[in-house]
Amino acid sequence: MKFSASRRESSSAGLTVGSGHVEELLSSGPDPLTIGRRLRHIRRAKGLTLADAAALASISPSALSLIENGKREAKLSVLITLATGLGTGLGELLATAAPSRRAALEIELEKAQRAGSFQALEIPAVRTGPRLPMEALEALVGLHRALAKVRAERAATPEQARRANADLRDRMRRQGNYFGEIESVAAELLTATKYDGGPITRTVVDRMCAYLGFRVVHTNDLPESTRTVTDLGHKIIYLPQPDAGQHDSRSLALQALGHVVLDHAVPQDYSEFLEQRVEINYFAASLLIPERGALSLLRRAKAAKDIAIEDLRDAYAVSYETAAHRFTNLATRHLDLPVHFMRISSSGVIFKAYENDGVQFPTDTTGAIEGQRVCRYWTARVVFDQPDLSTAYQQYTDTNSGTYWCTAVVDRTSAGLFSVSVGVPYADVKWMRGRETTERSKSRCPDPTCCALPPAELADRWEGMAWPSARVHSHLLAAMPPGVFPGVDQTDVLGFLDRHSVP
Repeated sequence: MKFSASRRESSSAGLTVGSGHVEELLSSGPDPLTIGRRLRHIRRAKGLTLADAAALASISPSALSLIENGKREAKLSVLITLATGLGTGLGELLATAAPSRRAALEIELEKAQRAGSFQALEIPAVRTGPRLPMEALEALVGLHRALAKVRAERAATPEQARRANADLRDRMRRQGNYFGEIESVAAELLTATKYDGGPITRTVVDRMCAYLGFRVVHTNDLPESTRTVTDLGHKIIYLPQPDAGQHDSRSLALQALGHVVLDHAVPQDYSEFLEQRVEINYFAASLLIPERGALSLLRRAKAAKDIAIEDLRDAYAVSYETAAHRFTNLATRHLDLPVHFMRISSSGVIFKAYENDGVQFPTDTTGAIEGQRVCRYWTARVVFDQPDLSTAYQQYTDTNSGTYWCTAVVDRTSAGLFSVSVGVPYADVKWMRGRETTERSKSRCPDPTCCALPPAELADRWEGMAWPSARVHSHLLAAMPPGVFPGVDQTDVLGFLDRHSVP
């Protein structure tokens, strides 16, 4: 409601109210719907019809109906006149509490049905009149509360998302990053499609899809928010054109197929969304590097004390990152090797990481490691300083949690340089190729004097003269993109499928 700045005073059933006070009360008090419901409650308690009460304020019955239904804001003069005519105080009309439990439920249901999120569902609204049974009213309000809770969980905040990711990583650590059920499903699919060893070619991937009734189609117009889109009705997996390389194409197709094979349902919250992502990545890796063949290679290498990620990469024609991650799946369960894995940017920021060997990654207060910066003396960062970025770099690093041997490779991508590193504790380095390296470093992190603070001489020389403009990523400040699948524009996806649907 809008009020003039000048002070107006009126007596309403013995209550003198200044308009300034009323304006303050309204700004922090009831909304139009609550005012309307209180007005209706008082009118009916007095035994007046809409026409009777409207006549008191010299307005039409239809105008009063709009006010009572919260669809029109009443002028202050109208409220004062109505309060006087109904023999009640203006303060009674402007109280924040609903006049009864039923009225409170009706108000809550009305507000829920007027929300844009409900209207987007294109479900007819339910009228909240006296003919609606109380049991039905309570059930409808309960349903809307449950829907609101689901929306809130799906629109996860960065903190919620990071906590969910930390919880998932703890689970992966406890089971040695090994998912036996997925290994079994992958093995059955390999057997059913007559896989006989060696790299999984694109032809083999197509055969797997066909076995499950799907076919793969490459297209140039995938929605920007998606990596793949699956038409479950026509059983088509849409992939981007394979500009990024054959490996990406195979992996993307198998990840999309993973949702189907692993019987994934629509994720109910961000935690389940993350869990599904981990599972489809694992499923794709277990097909690209089948367990039986990989274990045969790794066990021979361990017997020869010559385990190298490069051999796994070359044997199955996959990326170094895929081979490194797959090594973590099998190393602890089958080779009795605790390991850690990292993928970081050239500035040291962690994008992916896993450990069960006691190495202490930097973490935030939620326990999350993604987005944290690793020590500049760790192998994963030192590798960027090497003159030849095309070869693997090995180094021993003394840390507060022990000494670790690591091997790292630089990965050139369209988004810049990244390093992929795999490490083991000193006690287990005897099995690894490259253990003879003489490169050694020491890290005192999280002690800030290790590498977080600039050298004293440098800091003194530039004290008060440096002011960088930080690159702030807006997604760090916002809630996780809402939706069934976080960050995915569902309208774009459905429009894409509609364009490509079979006539």
